[in-house]
Formats: sequence, C-alpha cells, structure tokens
Amino acid sequence: MFKSNKPIAVDGPVETLIGPKVVLQGDLHFDGGLYIEGRVVGRVIAGEDAKAIVTLAEGGSIQGEVRAPVVVINGQVDGDIHASGRVQLAPKARITGDVHYQVVEMAAGAVLTGRLVHAAHDALRDTAEPEARANLTAVSG
Repeated sequence: MFKSNKPIAVDGPVETLIGPKVVLQGDLHFDGGLYIEGRVVGRVIAGEDAKAIVTLAEGGSIQGEVRAPVVVINGQVDGDIHASGRVQLAPKARITGDVHYQVVEMAAGAVLTGRLVHAAHDALRDTAEPEARANLTAVSG
C-alpha cells in the first residue's frame, strides 16, 4: 500500500554527476544541481546559488556535512545536513547525524539516527545571549 518503486525525482537540471564508481575525497563545492551515485568523503557545500540542489541516489554515500538549500537523500549520509529550504528523505535514506531544515519530507522506510532541528530553533539559538548560547551548546552538544 505504501510501497513505491519510483526513482527519486530531480527538481531541476543536473550540472554535476558523481557516477556510481567514483570516490571523491575532499570537500565538494557546487552550484546548480548535483546528483551523487558514488561516494563522497568530505563536505558537500552549495555555493551562493539559492536554487542549488544536492540529490543522493540509492547506493550513494556521503561521509561529511551537507549544506544546500534543497537536499534530497535516498542513500547513506554520515554527518549533519543543513538545508535552508527543504530536505526530502526518500525510502532508502539512512542518516547518522542531525538534520537542520526549514521544511522536511520523510518517506516510510527512511532511517534517521540523530535529531530533526527546525530552522526557527537554530535562529533562536543563534540570537541567544553569548553566555546562554554557551550553556545551550554545553547541554545539547
């Protein structure tokens, strides 16, 4: 009833493709659409492009932090995800880390070992007095 065998949809053009046999070590900075079928060992960071989208396909993996306006995951991520817009966790998504989001969509079958942190919570934390912020960090860290 809830099962879906459709591939994850890509919201825009893909300018960069990391193929299934590629292992990239080091930080990856990109603009536009990034589609990862292989493995990235390092941070994945979108540039100033407000429409940047990173899509991690089933079988793909990222070991490191992900920062982009839109993040679509259907593979393995070991690290925190920071999306200023939307995060979509597809059925095969496996996340070990915190997911910071504005809007989140999580399909049945996706697994998150970490916390979901809404952007409003991050904003409150960032505007706290420095002394209070240190206490928040110590408590939540």
